[in-house]
Parts: sequence; C-alpha cells; structure tokens
Amino acid sequence: MSSTLWRVVIGAHPPSRLDKALARDVPEAAALSRTRLARLIAEGAVRRGGEVLDNPKVSVAEGDEIEITVEDAAESHIGPEDIALDILYEDADLVVVDKPAGMVVHPAPGTPSGTLVNALLHHFGGALSGVGGAKRPGIVHRIDKDTSGLLVVAKSDRAHHGLAAQFERHSVIRSYLALVHGVPDPADPRLRGVRGVSIEPGNVICITSGLARHKTDRQRQAVYFDGQGRHAITRARLVETFGSPPTLALMECRLETGRTHQIRVHMAHAGHGLVGDPVYGGRRKPAAKALSAEAMERLAAFDRQALHAAELGFDHPVTGAPMHFTAPLPEDMAQLLAALRG
Repeated sequence: MSSTLWRVVIGAHPPSRLDKALARDVPEAAALSRTRLARLIAEGAVRRGGEVLDNPKVSVAEGDEIEITVEDAAESHIGPEDIALDILYEDADLVVVDKPAGMVVHPAPGTPSGTLVNALLHHFGGALSGVGGAKRPGIVHRIDKDTSGLLVVAKSDRAHHGLAAQFERHSVIRSYLALVHGVPDPADPRLRGVRGVSIEPGNVICITSGLARHKTDRQRQAVYFDGQGRHAITRARLVETFGSPPTLALMECRLETGRTHQIRVHMAHAGHGLVGDPVYGGRRKPAAKALSAEAMERLAAFDRQALHAAELGFDHPVTGAPMHFTAPLPEDMAQLLAALRG
C-alpha cells in the first residue's frame, strides 16, 4: 500500500508532549486528529531524525523536525446517495459546489449518511481523491454543517495535493458574509482594546489569536494567546448596518487561515457574535424598537448561524489557471436581510 510522508516542524512554545505538539502543528491539509495521531504514534509511524517515537508523552522542542508516515486510504466504505448538488464547476480533477446549510461535509459518528461526501460519491461514481482518508475522500477543506456556501473538492490525488498546498500557504481566497450582533466600529476604543484586535488600512478589523479546543467544553473552540493553539487570522469589513439605531451588521470576513469555527469564535471574541449561532452567539437580542415587527419575527425564527461562504478563489492545481467563484446568499439569509432592510 502506498503512503504519504508529512514533515512537521515544531513551532514556538510547544506543548511538552509529542501528541499535543503534533496536534497543534501538523498541517491542516493532513487532516490528522489528535486521536489519529495517537494511533500513528503507537503504530511506529512517527519519527524524529530516524528515531521512532512511539510514546505520546515524549518531549519535543521548538524546531524539531518530525516525520509522519500515513498509509493512503483504502477504498471507502461510505455508500453513494442520490442527493441533489448545486455544482458550479467540474472537470477531471476537481469540482466546486455550493453547499446548503444543514448538510454535513463528511460522515461522522453522529451523521453517518446524508453528507456531501455521500452525494459526491453518487454523482461521480466513486471517483474522488483518497488522500483525505476513507471517511472524507476528496475533502480538502470544510465548512460547518449550518454554514452555507462554496467548497472545492478534489477528484484526483494530484489535485488534492495541489489544493492542500495552496491552503497551507494561505493563498486561497475565502470570503464569507456574516450577520453579527452590534456594529463593529474600527474607531471604537472598546474594540481596539480587545486583545488580538488591530485595525488595518481601509477600516479592516484584523483578529489574530491561537485557536484550540475549549479547556472544559470539548465541543467548543476557544481563543488563546502566547503561542497556545493553532495560529488564526480573520479580517472583517463592515458591509451594511440594520436598525434604527443600528443594532445588527453584515460583515465580509476573509480567512487567512481556516481553523474550526474560526469566524464564529473570532467575531464573538471581538464582542460581535453571529446571529443565530447557538454556541458562540450569546443571548443578545436587538431592541424591539430598533427593528420592524417583521424583522424581529424573522430574526427570532432564524435557527442557524448567519454565515455564508460567498467567495472562493484559487489556482487550478493541475493547469495553474486562476479560478474564482461566488455564490449568492441562500434564501433564508436573503429573506432575513430583506426584512431587516424593510
């Protein structure tokens, strides 16, 4: 069976244990969870300078070069399912889809079927890259179940490696539209005083931090500093405000990195959680007098985070041609914004 070799250079201020340091620093494209890394360590697939590291508690230091050998996935056991897809582009190497809110990207213990991968396997007759592993063939990046919008999926292994390299270099354009509580004002002293927040030219709000699992709630991500967590950068720009006085805002959020829940966590950290977000949005409600009755009704009924992956740009991993895609707002977000404008 063929394999893929991943080289990891341990970054600054690493956790003392090998498994924790690798979980922090392994390239996102490798799609290796801490559980999978622990299994690879136990199997003798992790080396440092030729030495097999089979103890997850072994110490590591900044600058250590770690090699991880990952056997390529066997044929997936995931079944194809006849689920409609909104395909914006397709060729022999990749496909770009507009994922609806409510669809999980790949199977997991809680969602073994009805996923984007199930739909893709039906559409392509099983022709997806195996680099992502048996549970997520073709998947180079993800968006949350209740986030709508654009995804690129690899059909060939060469496309998968080429796309993964671009994501690792942070050269992929990923722009989201997010409806948030309050109105982020770059001139606001409170916002400027939030740790990790800086203001860039053009009134762009830049949020920089580490992101990692919350220490007590493993289902959440949390903001960390001083070298803890995986480096994450979000840039947000005000697009439109709603209410009188303004009480909600539509933001364009561009990802430099792409960590789990990144926009949701970063906007909440800045004090402007996403509308409808059950995890990070808080219990904020706009003043009833600021919005119309219809707007308040639609706002109360909106049952997911108001987040849409609206723009995706990358170089074709095989031909090198620049690729750029946009996706309009889904109906639920479009109707909500129309009510807010009214």
